[in-house]
Amino acid sequence: MPFQLNPTFREQLNQAERTLYGGWVCSGSPVAAEIMAGAGLDWLLIDMEHAPNSLESVLAQLHAVSGYPVTPMVRVPVGETVIIKQVLDLGAQNILVPMISTAEQARQVAAMAAYPPAGVRGVGSALSRSARWNRVPGYLQNAAEQVCVFVQIETAEGVRNAAEIAAVEGIDGVFLGPSDLAASMGHLGAQTHPEVVAAVKEAFTAITSVGTPAGVNAFDSATARDYAASGASWILVGADVALLARGAEQLATDFISTEN
Repeated sequence: MPFQLNPTFREQLNQAERTLYGGWVCSGSPVAAEIMAGAGLDWLLIDMEHAPNSLESVLAQLHAVSGYPVTPMVRVPVGETVIIKQVLDLGAQNILVPMISTAEQARQVAAMAAYPPAGVRGVGSALSRSARWNRVPGYLQNAAEQVCVFVQIETAEGVRNAAEIAAVEGIDGVFLGPSDLAASMGHLGAQTHPEVVAAVKEAFTAITSVGTPAGVNAFDSATARDYAASGASWILVGADVALLARGAEQLATDFISTEN
């Protein structure tokens, strides 16, 4: 029976008339993913880099969010051919690859996500959820329309190369990671240091100058709004584990601290 996949995040960004706001799913829990999916956010990032996620748990989270009007993206742990192939075969239409600092690295990532002759992605659509076990008509021929590839700049070198990275064919957007960027600039743990914020905005200018959408992670609401005003078209504004941690801490403060 023919099956139609959801629009990619690329299409959502192209159609958006405002910044798109997302939530980070770092718990590895499909329950948490579903809670986040129903919150009204535009997109979710299911993380494999800094979260206890396997292929099985990512698949469970993709299942959990599939019934909600939110766009999931999966951040792979590294730009590696086999991992990207496996995550795409799970049915992830939108992937984010961390620690990209040069255009050559971006070109390699784009190739990993594309079938030959454009790339090196292994062909297994009949066996995988990506093509719904060959229920998506013409998936192999039109896979580039069904898959969206984003890369993450997290170093000062990456900021210097931002325009070249953003211009690579097959890269649909560039995401800034202020935490590792701050560390690479000598400001470990200071994501909102003025020099870090300036570098992020410099990258925005370079990325958008070649017509590519720029995104960023910003849990501080004032910083997120500032980045939106400075050209970010997609922003992560919170994470499931952080929301739980801060909420639990507030409970302790409200009920225990007052009794001491």
